[in-house]
Amino acid sequence: MNALQKLNSANVSGKFICVGLDTDPKKIPSLLSTHPNPTVEFNKKIIEATKEFAADYKLNLAFYESEGITGIKNLEETLSFIPKNILSIADGKRGDIGNTSEMYAKSVFDYFKFDSATLNPFMGKDSLAPFLSRTDKLNFILALTSNPGSADFQKLHLKSGEYLFQYLIKKVNSWNENQNCGIVFGATNISELKDNIEIINNLPLLIPGVGAQDGNPEELSKLLFSNGIKTFLINVSRAILYKSSAENFAEEAKNEIVRLTKIISQNLH
Repeated sequence: MNALQKLNSANVSGKFICVGLDTDPKKIPSLLSTHPNPTVEFNKKIIEATKEFAADYKLNLAFYESEGITGIKNLEETLSFIPKNILSIADGKRGDIGNTSEMYAKSVFDYFKFDSATLNPFMGKDSLAPFLSRTDKLNFILALTSNPGSADFQKLHLKSGEYLFQYLIKKVNSWNENQNCGIVFGATNISELKDNIEIINNLPLLIPGVGAQDGNPEELSKLLFSNGIKTFLINVSRAILYKSSAENFAEEAKNEIVRLTKIISQNLH
């Protein structure tokens, strides 16, 4: 299966939760401290406990790159635990001049063999071209993010009267010739999502901001389903990973993803 097929397969099965493996060694349960590799063991247990319910796993590259060679090895080993039929996302928000972007794409897709990547479009289409040319992959392009500073640029008014993020969404639609583009749209901006459903069109959505950032999964899923949008991922990281620091941390992570999935699924029909 290519990346979009993996996403569609998960969504059709009622799976919409993206498990963000933003694993912070300082937050790993202390009971793993005696393990030879606490980060990898933690990730392994989280994946094993949640894989039946996860739509995908998103690995924030910064959490692994910050540990140098050890972190890169942890990244590789963690990827080996993810079932091949489940989408994997490299969250590095890449985007640079042509030859640099080509190397980023080679790293993400050819070396680590991720199915998908997050991209920063600030430098324009040519900076994303090496990613967009991969017809079997899926690229989530930043549109409107969930951080407070998103207003600094993303909500600038253009001469046309539209916001910069709206113009960007229209651009991504025009770049989607290979059906391998999606957008990142923050769940904390629920009113903006409602107002921009029409221009989002059929682009797959990666939605951060649920969980620790207080985005409402029930309100969000109800809005999406009622507007015929059924191809999306709701990212939850800390609220699943660190639901418990006790011995049953993996079981509690599973319980949380099951709880969130039920909330979303009740709005599906």
